Amino acid sequence: MLEPLLTAFSYLFSDPLNLLYLVLGVTVGVLFGIIPGLGGATAIALLLPLTFGMSPEQAIVLMGSVMGAVSAGGAVTAILLNTPGTAPNAATCFDGYPLTKQGKAGIAIGAAASASAIGGIFGLFILAMVLPIAKSIVLWFGPPAFFMLALLGLTSLTVSSGNMLRGLIAGCIGLFIGFVGYDEIGGTERYTGGVDYLWDGLSIVPVLIGLFAIAEMLALFVKGGSISEAGSQSRIRFSDTLQGIKETLKNLKIVASGSVIGSLIGAVPGIGGVVASFMSYSFASQISEDNSKFGHGDIRGVIAPEAANNAKDGGGLIPTLAFGVPGTAEMALFLGVLILHGLNPGPMLLIEREYTIFVLILTMLGATILSASFICLAAYYLVRIAYIDSSILIPSVVSVSLVGAYAVHNTIGDVFAAAFFGVIGYLMIRFDYPRITLVIALVLCSLMERNYTQSMIMFDGDWSGFFRDNTALTLFMCSVLALCVPLIQVIRKKKS
Repeated sequence: MLEPLLTAFSYLFSDPLNLLYLVLGVTVGVLFGIIPGLGGATAIALLLPLTFGMSPEQAIVLMGSVMGAVSAGGAVTAILLNTPGTAPNAATCFDGYPLTKQGKAGIAIGAAASASAIGGIFGLFILAMVLPIAKSIVLWFGPPAFFMLALLGLTSLTVSSGNMLRGLIAGCIGLFIGFVGYDEIGGTERYTGGVDYLWDGLSIVPVLIGLFAIAEMLALFVKGGSISEAGSQSRIRFSDTLQGIKETLKNLKIVASGSVIGSLIGAVPGIGGVVASFMSYSFASQISEDNSKFGHGDIRGVIAPEAANNAKDGGGLIPTLAFGVPGTAEMALFLGVLILHGLNPGPMLLIEREYTIFVLILTMLGATILSASFICLAAYYLVRIAYIDSSILIPSVVSVSLVGAYAVHNTIGDVFAAAFFGVIGYLMIRFDYPRITLVIALVLCSLMERNYTQSMIMFDGDWSGFFRDNTALTLFMCSVLALCVPLIQVIRKKKS
C-alpha cells in the first residue's frame, strides 16, 4: 500500500500541469457548487470533452478535484440564501440560514467549510482502508435492507421535526409527490392528470429550488429589508470565520458521527448524499442534550450535514471503483470518464492500477482542503450577500434559481415546477410545517417503493421475511429506537 501511495504522490507533484488541473477543477467545482441547480454532475459533463487528449491519471486529477470541491461550494448559498447549491446541501439550510439572519453568516461558513474538509478527509481515509474488503460490505444490503434504511431515514426526520403531527403530514405530502409518474415496477401511470411532463415524475432539483430558494425570497418579499436582521455590514469580521472553525473543533463528536454516517450511506448505491446529510442532521439533533435550537440557528446543525456531505464521496467511490456500480449521477459520469480512458472498474483495477486509485484519493484530498481554504478566505466578502437589500436580491436570486431549474433537463416544465413549489414552500413557512420532512420523503419514496415490492416478491408476500434478514432487522430496530428517543428525552428531563 505504501509503494503505490508514494508513486501517486510523486506523479501528482512532479508535473506542474497536474497541479494546474487540480486548481482548475477546484475552481470549477466551487463555482458549480455555489450556483443552485448545477452541481458536480453538470460540471463533469461539461468538462468531459476536455479530457479526450489527456492521460487517464490527468483526467482523474481534473474530475476528482471537481468532485472534491462541489460539496463545500454548495454550502455557501445554503447558508447565505437558504438555497442549497447542490441537493445534499439542503439540510445545511435549516440552521445555516437562521444563523445568517442573526448576523452570524461568517461563523456558519467557517464551520461548514472546516466540517466539510474534515468529513472529506475521513471519507477518503475510509475509502483507502475499505476498498480491499468492499465486496463483502456492499453485499450486506439487499432489497429488505434498502427498504428498512429508507424507513429509518424517514422515521428519524419525522421524530426530529419538532412537531410530530405536522412532520407526518409533510412526510405524507412528500410521499404523494414521489408517487407521481410511472410506477417503476408495474409501469402504470399515476397522478399525472394527463400532463406529459409528469410522466417521469418530479425532479428533485426544481422541487428543492422552489421549496427553499423561491420560498425564502417570497418570505423576504413579505418581510422586506435584507436577509440579515442583525446590524450592518460593519459587523462582518474575518475573525467570525475563525470562530466557526473553532466551533467545529469544539464539536468533534458531531463531526465524527456525521463523517461515519456519510461514509456508510455513501457506500450504499442508490442512496446518495441527500439521505446522508439529512440522517446526520437528525442523528446530531437526537444525541445532543440540548436540541431546542436545532432549526433556529444551532451551529451543530451546520456541522453535522456538511461533514456527512463531503464524507459520502469517499464512501460513494467504493462501489463505483470496486464493482462499477455508481450510486449517484455524479459517480455515473465519473465512471464514464474511467471507461472512456480504458480503465474498467472492478477488482482488476484495484490490482493492476492501484497507484491510479491513490492518485484519485490524493487529488480529492487536495481539492477538499483547497476548496475549504478558498471559502474561508473569501467568506469576508461572501457574507455581504446577506446585507443586500431585498429589492436587488429577490429578482437576482429568483432569476438564477429558475435558470438553474431549467438547466438540469432543459425543459420549461421544471421552471413551472420550481415556481409551484416556491408557493408551497412559502405556505409551509407561513404555517410552520417542516419542509425537511417533505424533502426526505420525496427522496426516499422511489427507494422505499421499489425495494418493498422486490422484497415482497422475494418473500412471496410474507412480511416476516423482513425480520429474517439480519441487516434489515438491525435497521428496523434502529427505527424503533428513533421513535423512542423523544420519550426517553422527556423521562430524562423529568428526572433532572
